[in-house]
Amino acid sequence: MTLTDVYRMFSSDDKCRELLKRLGWPEGPTCPRCGNTGVFKLHTAKDLLYCRPCRFQFTVTSNTIFHDSHLPLINWFATTYLICESRKGISANQVKRMFKISYKTAWYLCHRIRKAMASCDRPMLTGTVEMDETYVGGKLRGIGSGWRSERNSRQVVIGIRQRNGDLRFFRAEDAKTGTLEKYIKENISADVDVIVTDDLPAYQKAVGEHQHKTVNHTAKEYVRHEDGMCITTNTIESAFSLLKRGIVGSWHKISAKHLPAYLAEMEFRFNRRKKSDLFIDTLRHMITADPLTFENLTAEPDPEF
Repeated sequence: MTLTDVYRMFSSDDKCRELLKRLGWPEGPTCPRCGNTGVFKLHTAKDLLYCRPCRFQFTVTSNTIFHDSHLPLINWFATTYLICESRKGISANQVKRMFKISYKTAWYLCHRIRKAMASCDRPMLTGTVEMDETYVGGKLRGIGSGWRSERNSRQVVIGIRQRNGDLRFFRAEDAKTGTLEKYIKENISADVDVIVTDDLPAYQKAVGEHQHKTVNHTAKEYVRHEDGMCITTNTIESAFSLLKRGIVGSWHKISAKHLPAYLAEMEFRFNRRKKSDLFIDTLRHMITADPLTFENLTAEPDPEF
């Protein structure tokens, strides 16, 4: 599907709503408040449904990511398509320019789409799994004899990737043994074949009883072959590279608070990069995800890095 196809197939609000109904109500309209299927259409407003048991009036966008939005649905669909098809993401400023809307509206729109992406299931990883950590933010100042780093703004990102499988990104407090062990237990299956990391000492205890292979980056070793197995962390590092190109080239500035949302977007898109129905799959998550209010999105702001 191309952007031209999106505009051709969903050229009106009615066509957009028809798709959302098929995705959200595959077996017919259901009340989002009580789950009752015995609802009926009101003639006082277009597409307005009424649930008699809980006396709730609703439409297909009620209690969804689309709730209370004044944007035309085609703008939602087009922005969703652009986010899905942009390997390094798309900035709110770019959306603002393309659709002639305010930056606040564009920023809120993109974050609601990311919220839906973050709500997807995360099956446990197995097989050969690579794990690594990286840092984003915290620019180096005055490199030389007295160089210093803005470490307070550096954010730790843990990456876990199953070879020929899914990717996981997490913003972490640190890269210590306890933190790494937590992410291993929550995301890597107990019957994993092998976990491959670099030579960071914290991984030695964090992997526990799992088979563990390391590459010695300190000695400039980046890949080796052992018993027919390729020992490297290059595949997770390639995912880190894509993430950092997104930060530098597309988003430019993101806050520590919202970093997990951008990680979720990258992870969602990366794991579905070979799916032909990526756009429709994203809309399916958007119609089932919980709403995101602007008040919750902007609460307790963090400094940018």
